[in-house]
Amino acid sequence: MIMLRSANIEQIDTIYRLLKVKGVGPVLTNKILHSVGGNFDTSGFQHKIYSVLDSAQKDCFGAVVSVVQELTSRYQVGFMSIIDADYPLELKKFLSVNTPPVLSFIGNTALLTKRKIAFSGSRKVSQKGVDITRDCVNQLSVDDVCIVSGYAAGVDLAAHEEAIASGASTIIIMPEGINNFRIKKELKDIWDWNRILVISEFMPADKWTASRAMTRNNTILGLSDLIFVIEAGETGGSLDAGIKAINGGKPLFVPQYRIIPESAMGNNLLISRGAFPVRMKRETAKANLDKAFELLHTPVDNTLF
Repeated sequence: MIMLRSANIEQIDTIYRLLKVKGVGPVLTNKILHSVGGNFDTSGFQHKIYSVLDSAQKDCFGAVVSVVQELTSRYQVGFMSIIDADYPLELKKFLSVNTPPVLSFIGNTALLTKRKIAFSGSRKVSQKGVDITRDCVNQLSVDDVCIVSGYAAGVDLAAHEEAIASGASTIIIMPEGINNFRIKKELKDIWDWNRILVISEFMPADKWTASRAMTRNNTILGLSDLIFVIEAGETGGSLDAGIKAINGGKPLFVPQYRIIPESAMGNNLLISRGAFPVRMKRETAKANLDKAFELLHTPVDNTLF
């Protein structure tokens, strides 16, 4: 069943069809969308599309069948485009011209207005890393924040599970199309749609690829106010996410281990590049998150240039 938000289904379908044209990506799609702006109408949008495509691209665009008809999710799915008023402003600010033109979603979009904290880390995270993830999420949950993460085993699932169990809210960012979302068995017994939002920036039927997972990581960073990379390898997505967070001006927090697990060999590199080290408080044996709470209570201005 399709649930529409502010954007109508014809608009969303036209955007998806454009994105399927060879040589067209988010940059060109967003440029066309912004040229239409708030005065969107499908015929005007299509006229603008045909004015910028070459002949082969025009033929391709005309031949693409409805993408929204590929929607097979068992859940109610909504859509928002980059020109909708409720599209996340922080995502536009961080990703600029590469912002996803369309987000599909399931769940409570009001969570997008909360302060958001991302958690990232290895699928093969150590047990110590899982414990630190749960501890950090549990402490932060008392501050009415929303956790943001992917949907893989390891740090992602530990963060979501602890957030829901602690009474907080959480946002799942998919590395594939919304059709592929299922509630994982680890979360079924505590699932609460009032405190959960699932987002995909891909076509509804798109399957997982490594490149989509990396693209998804950028969206996680863009949505979030603070970033926690629990365990980063010497290479890979978590290390890449940490470096991008630092380069993008996002406060990054990384646990500093006395005995470094094999899955956290990149942690000290991130700390050396400017991440805040997360250490244990002796008196509580819990993570010291004083700096994170300080930053959370600092007002954020998300006004665009």
